Amino acid sequence: MSKTIVVTGGGSGGHITPILAVAAELKSLQPDTRIVYIGQTGDKLADIPAGDPNIDEVFTVRAGKFRRYHGEGFFRQLFDVPTVAKNLRDIGYILIGTWQSWRLLRKLKPSVIFSRGGFVSVPVALGGALQRIPYITHDSDSTPSLANRIIARWASLHAVALPAELYPYPPDKTVTVGVPISADYKRVTPALLHKYRDEIGLTKAHQVLLITGGGNGADQLNRAVVANSAYLLQRYPGLHIVHIAGRALHKSVAAAYDNELPADARARVVVKGFIGDLYRYSGAADVVIARGGATNLAEFAAQAKACIIIPSKQLIWNIKNTEALLDRQAVVTLTEAQSEQERRLASVVSDLFDHVSKREALGAALASLARPDSAKELAVLILDEAKSSKVKSREKTVS
Repeated sequence: MSKTIVVTGGGSGGHITPILAVAAELKSLQPDTRIVYIGQTGDKLADIPAGDPNIDEVFTVRAGKFRRYHGEGFFRQLFDVPTVAKNLRDIGYILIGTWQSWRLLRKLKPSVIFSRGGFVSVPVALGGALQRIPYITHDSDSTPSLANRIIARWASLHAVALPAELYPYPPDKTVTVGVPISADYKRVTPALLHKYRDEIGLTKAHQVLLITGGGNGADQLNRAVVANSAYLLQRYPGLHIVHIAGRALHKSVAAAYDNELPADARARVVVKGFIGDLYRYSGAADVVIARGGATNLAEFAAQAKACIIIPSKQLIWNIKNTEALLDRQAVVTLTEAQSEQERRLASVVSDLFDHVSKREALGAALASLARPDSAKELAVLILDEAKSSKVKSREKTVS
């Protein structure tokens, strides 16, 4: 009889894409495994796991968010009445979601739960803990997510991206696996770069600049790039810009380019919301501009891409990820304030376009940190836990 494995996480592409990478490896290792995804009610990216061939069934439960903002003092947040009200409301959502998860898991009877993090992982993991269903967490960033810290106490195992000693988990329950990414991400040779350009319709491009702010987009990043686009497109007549703006921001970014650029330059800009084959677009790029999310960084590391990282000042994990890579000379970074200075971003992009050796050095440094087998390693851990759970269940029945 095939085993059921529940995977959960969501709210951003950085949570969902690692789940799908692990799901693909689980199916590869054990094709008869039934994989059920539990996401958050109202998740704007819920159609992505629902459309993945390795996910057999999808359910949603309520989940809540605890809003904290890096850089804002305790008292300022304490007296922010709208935020406090939303946090109190979402505590109720967590309680509802835990009840929904408990009922759902009782029907599904999974051997193990894999939690990638995100708000929805809290009620799902708590629902599992109430039924003594083992679960494995995963942290991509150097700082564990609040969701994983809440559910850590009852986890069977903590899979982490960086050396285990950096995390506040019990050493005997912590395993370093890296960040799980799709097998589609691999080191890009010149031949593969041109293949990707052919596939996405950029055969005539001399340079390609890719911008991505993650599945939900990043408004500040989008505005900074648009403001620098006219100069870059004029300086490099063969430049094509591919801008992954985020679903909710797609139309506004496209309109901003329409206002900023003359028709001939606008024809060399492609704006998309969210794409499932990002590896083709990043693989086709000479330079990538991104936010600093761990999943994207792992993907670009596998491809050995030269990256300019502009972390969000409100996301402490983005900042720490960026600082760690900067120490290793693996990325070029700008603060949000710097990226808004006139032509500052364009100057950094130009420097990389004009110096192939700098691009290659950055790509090689980032690639040295890649762990391409992370998804497979994590899938093996999950299957081992599922097997162990089944044995314990039998022993309990016999006794």
